[in-house]
Amino acid sequence: MKKIIVVENIKDWNIEIDAIEIIDAKSYLLKQSYQDLRDVRIFNLCRNNKYQGSGYYVSLLAEARGHKVIPSITAIQDFKSQNILRSLSDDLDEQIQLSLKNIKSDSYTLSVYFGKNVSKTYAKLAKQFYNLFQAPLLRAEFEFKKKWLLKSVKLISINDISEEHKPYIRQFAEEYFSKKRYDSTKIQKTTYDLAILVNPKESDPPSNKTALKKIAEAGERLGFYVEMITKYDFNRLPEFDALFIRETTMVNNHTYRFSRKAFAEGLIVIDDPISILRCTNKVYLAELLIHNKVSIPKTLIIHKDNKQEVLPYLGLPCVLKKPDSAFSIGVVKVKTEEELEKQLNEMLASSDLVIGQEFLFTDYDWRIGILNNELLYACKYHMAKGHWQIYDWSNKEEDNYGRVECIPLDQVPEMVKQIALKTSNLIGNGLYGVDVKYKDGIAYIIEINDNPSLDANYEDRLLGDSLYDQIMEEFKRRLDLSKNK
Repeated sequence: MKKIIVVENIKDWNIEIDAIEIIDAKSYLLKQSYQDLRDVRIFNLCRNNKYQGSGYYVSLLAEARGHKVIPSITAIQDFKSQNILRSLSDDLDEQIQLSLKNIKSDSYTLSVYFGKNVSKTYAKLAKQFYNLFQAPLLRAEFEFKKKWLLKSVKLISINDISEEHKPYIRQFAEEYFSKKRYDSTKIQKTTYDLAILVNPKESDPPSNKTALKKIAEAGERLGFYVEMITKYDFNRLPEFDALFIRETTMVNNHTYRFSRKAFAEGLIVIDDPISILRCTNKVYLAELLIHNKVSIPKTLIIHKDNKQEVLPYLGLPCVLKKPDSAFSIGVVKVKTEEELEKQLNEMLASSDLVIGQEFLFTDYDWRIGILNNELLYACKYHMAKGHWQIYDWSNKEEDNYGRVECIPLDQVPEMVKQIALKTSNLIGNGLYGVDVKYKDGIAYIIEINDNPSLDANYEDRLLGDSLYDQIMEEFKRRLDLSKNK
């Protein structure tokens, strides 16, 4: 991908960077040759980013032309909203307090140049500010009112840098543009840039460290630049062409915001926000499957006015599910009327609707991995020892989950494969893990996961590296299609 720095005036920039073209704003805005460019990334370092200023138009027209641009027009607008700035800075609050704790005055100005500050004391805070606000040059103002608060963040240009800081700029700029992604020796080899969203602190992530390494290696074999990102990299999304979410997804946290923003920015994203919305709500899934006559255990959507129907319709024991339950959390089996009453009251206190299902026990559930409506892998997820679920969250020992057994697709009951494919088609064309119970010759859908486990030595036990290659090939196929539109 071609890289271009756009400045107000060429005289503003006197640093040569290998494989990076430097042009003025007027040329970018008006010359036909730049209008017709494809597969290009723009770094907007203009002085005037005010509404309808030249810098504003550089980012605006870059997006209209399908160019990747930093900062995006959305980011430029966000800098003007105090509410948005405060909201975005909430994720940085811990680092802000830690970094500024020794400052004696009631105000402080943090200058961030290409993700760095001239003082190592504020290096981590500067890096996180860059990742969050995604602008090469910016300045943040803080004020102390019982604790440090972000007062404002402003985009700045080369001309706004103080004389005592200018000696650092060449070094910072060269390091910024000579990172692996901008290394001139890599440019011809790297076709697309892929971000993988992870949470290093997550106790049970969708992919273990070995699997993440294999995913990255599979991407690199296809010519991707691959980088692991975290929730602090939200505004870095425009740097990439694709996003692969390998952190447990929820609608009410940052994973959904990442997916939504990536989708809006035109990235290829797995899984997309629509899939997350559909898969993470059990009420939606129940209604969808019932409406489309997909076989599921006897199910009742419960609210405060029909609680009395649960016992005669489902019997005991039965299973109650919170609408946003995942990985067996928020799913309980009740055995008595007293337990039923207690659990329903607790669940209905936080959600107007709850799912109730008849209890069907099997020694294992089928997990069918599906990508782009095609079968990918099949596993038997055995129940945890002495438990009725795959995961036993009440057991604090390491063996709180059941055995995983990979099965060749041609050995999976045809009914299980067909119902899994039918269900995934109702959701979309992403990467899904469809859970199926097969009992007395009938296949029942239990749930469909938008962010299925891909763990080394588990789901890849039969396919090996081929599992990760197939997923990366699907990313490339979609990116190639998008590029050629």
